[in-house]
Amino acid sequence: MTAHSQIAFLASDAPIAQDALADLTARYGNCPPAQAQVIVALGGDGFMLQTLHATQHLPAPVYGMNRGTVGFLMNEYHGDDLLERLAEAEEAVINPLRTTAVCVDGTAHDALAINEVSLLRAGPQAAKLKISVDGKVRMNELVCDGALVATPAGSTAYNYSAHGPILPIGSDVLALTAMSAFRPRRWRGALLPKGAVVRFDVIEPDKRPVMSDADGKSVRDVAWVEIRSEPDVAHRILFDPGHGLEERLIREQFV
Repeated sequence: MTAHSQIAFLASDAPIAQDALADLTARYGNCPPAQAQVIVALGGDGFMLQTLHATQHLPAPVYGMNRGTVGFLMNEYHGDDLLERLAEAEEAVINPLRTTAVCVDGTAHDALAINEVSLLRAGPQAAKLKISVDGKVRMNELVCDGALVATPAGSTAYNYSAHGPILPIGSDVLALTAMSAFRPRRWRGALLPKGAVVRFDVIEPDKRPVMSDADGKSVRDVAWVEIRSEPDVAHRILFDPGHGLEERLIREQFV
């Protein structure tokens, strides 16, 4: 990759990110994202997800620098050698999940999720979910606090907190993970091919309400949710050499 002279800087509202924005803009200028060769996101993982969603229609890749907390999708923050780092950066391409959530009242909501799509109980009682994969019922009733489908890129986020597996970036696998499964007792989930279509049907949705969430976009009172990988959308993320997603996923398992 050649050095980038047209950079679009985007920052979260956090003061530390805004300070970095002012400093980097003074050094390198700041062009509109639509005209940029590369987009630099300043914040944490949440802001990185927002940036990827907001710029997915643009050809420029996104290079994140951590001005937040976790920063799994981000590079370390250094302002002095940014052009050299962009020139040497390695690219990872990830596909998001596409989800359709249909509510009890019949309204439908479509969304894309880079990390995961989760279903969570929205009342005092545990959720009851029927799980189908590619049109075939695989579990008639899962009693749980929730369940999720995660991409490899998102497997170290909510999925990992719920004791789901970490997936290598090139594995073409999705993780289906249960949260606090009560019946079947301690059921942890399944590994599915990337092309699988997963459907959750909510049993007794009036008595046991469930909400769905796709990268922070929530829908309440869902009746069913369908999730699949979206190969037609590709997010290009840049990482410093030796610190790409594959290395981070491996390193995370030995912490």
